[in-house]
Amino acid sequence: MIETRKAISEKAVLIGIITQTQDEEKSEEYLDELEFLTATAGGTAVKRFVQKLEKPNPKTFLGSGKLDDVKAYINVHDIGTAIFDDELSPAQLRNIEKVLDCKILDRTNLILDIFAKRAQTSSAKTQVELAQYQYLLPRLTRLWTHLDKQKGGIGMRGPGETEIETDRRIIRDKITLLKKKLTTIDKQMAVQRKNRGKMVRVALVGYTNVGKSTLMNVISKSDVFAENKLFATLDTTVRKVVIKNIPFLMTDTVGFIRKLPTQLVESFKSTLDEVREADLLLHVVDITHPNFEDHIASVHKILSEIDSANKPTIMVFNKIDGYTHQIIEEDDLLTEKTKAHYTLEDWKKTWMNDLRQNSVFISALDKRNLEEFKDVVYDAVKSIHIQRFPYNDFLYHE
Repeated sequence: MIETRKAISEKAVLIGIITQTQDEEKSEEYLDELEFLTATAGGTAVKRFVQKLEKPNPKTFLGSGKLDDVKAYINVHDIGTAIFDDELSPAQLRNIEKVLDCKILDRTNLILDIFAKRAQTSSAKTQVELAQYQYLLPRLTRLWTHLDKQKGGIGMRGPGETEIETDRRIIRDKITLLKKKLTTIDKQMAVQRKNRGKMVRVALVGYTNVGKSTLMNVISKSDVFAENKLFATLDTTVRKVVIKNIPFLMTDTVGFIRKLPTQLVESFKSTLDEVREADLLLHVVDITHPNFEDHIASVHKILSEIDSANKPTIMVFNKIDGYTHQIIEEDDLLTEKTKAHYTLEDWKKTWMNDLRQNSVFISALDKRNLEEFKDVVYDAVKSIHIQRFPYNDFLYHE
């Protein structure tokens, strides 16, 4: 496996842009998330740099003047790392590194690093390793420019092969081997899924850090790793759950995130197959996050990419124990009511009202409204079960 860097212990600056498609508010939110990613990887974000641009500079991402500002700050404050909120091209990485003369990471590299740190099983490690090599391959010129010269000497005359070409070939061979290994793992996991019988399959999906693993632990009375960090769960966990008189399988899956590296979506195919083959999705949402609607949209986007957007879905609005809202005083006639002022009851009267029986508000941590949650899940699983086994409905006579 590619040697994982030690957890970033040095200070870092975060760098983002404001464009026509990414306004100031969205840019700030992305940088908040990037700061959380940085903390999860073990670093400390000490400063943010943001520039308004029509589009990223194809050579240096930022304009030259802004990049000089970043360089000056890095030099004065002895900063070891600059982290960019978008994936940088090989040329951008090379050019930026020449100017800033420090470690340069982009969002993709940072996420891959966290995944490598979190991977526990052979399956997860193989999937992350493949994604790392796919990311690394086009960026070899940056890493090996000092070796990009023709070899000479005995036995190496003629056209020869440059060091970088050798490394490219080695990495391509490694990618081929990893893909073969993953194909074997995929087949093994497919057999495991087949061997689980015909029980209804329920998959927990949602943005990262919304409480899926905590909910899994409460419902299945199991001990799935859960903590307040991004991507706490990488390995798929399957547990048998019984609600009233119906047994079914519940799967906890890797959390989604905006700008999720395409390499990870591809390499985590076998993990995402658990979602593809599920009969029912429980889309868990952190209702306390100010931009939870964007998170829902991001999850829907990824579900569409893996052909799972049209599955029966129950929206589970979690963390109601921590939900707060701004209060408008009765004599305040100037303040316009916005979503920041919505109570939970206000939210339920919005588009959420159209969900009708397909939503529930809970706190997995405080175990609030769990009985209502179980009733909603029971009804959905029972409906699927009856369709699958129409002659076994005597099971449901209570």
